[in-house]
Amino acid sequence: MGQAGVPAEEVRSHRLVLRRVHADDAVGIALAVGASLESLKPWMAWATRDAAEPGTQLARVAEADELWETGSDFIYSILLPPERTVIGEIGLHRRVGEGGIEVGYWVDTRYAGRGLGTEAARMLTEVALALPGVTRAEIHCDEANQASAAIPRKLGYRLDRIDPHQPEAPGERGRRMVWVTEAR
Repeated sequence: MGQAGVPAEEVRSHRLVLRRVHADDAVGIALAVGASLESLKPWMAWATRDAAEPGTQLARVAEADELWETGSDFIYSILLPPERTVIGEIGLHRRVGEGGIEVGYWVDTRYAGRGLGTEAARMLTEVALALPGVTRAEIHCDEANQASAAIPRKLGYRLDRIDPHQPEAPGERGRRMVWVTEAR
């Protein structure tokens, strides 16, 4: 854990490194987005051809830095050792009300199906629940996004509710699953 209320800038497991996103990651993120664009488009409104450009990702990193400094969002690159290949992003977002924090993620399709997204979400859930004032972590995904929903299910989150929402991406049905786990 970093300074009070701010998570550590790097978290490691035997298979992954989660590191606060920075400018050096922009090219790797752009490559991962480009390789995964067709699988991201249905679920992520930002998943456009432009998002596969290093310049766009550099701007997103600058925005992530500002959000980190305000304490509202903490974005990490998911890195695969030993080369620290960027295989996705994961973040904590303080947009779910008092005591809560949302975990959001995406993983490069070339690395899907290996449990890496689940491991990254487990790692960041532990970080989230250790933050002062955070009593619950949430994962939100559209009901149609079964690959994303598999992660909280595997981690023991409980399906708290399904809320109607205005679809933001073409694959969404407009029914958002809200998965919750609480600090013990």
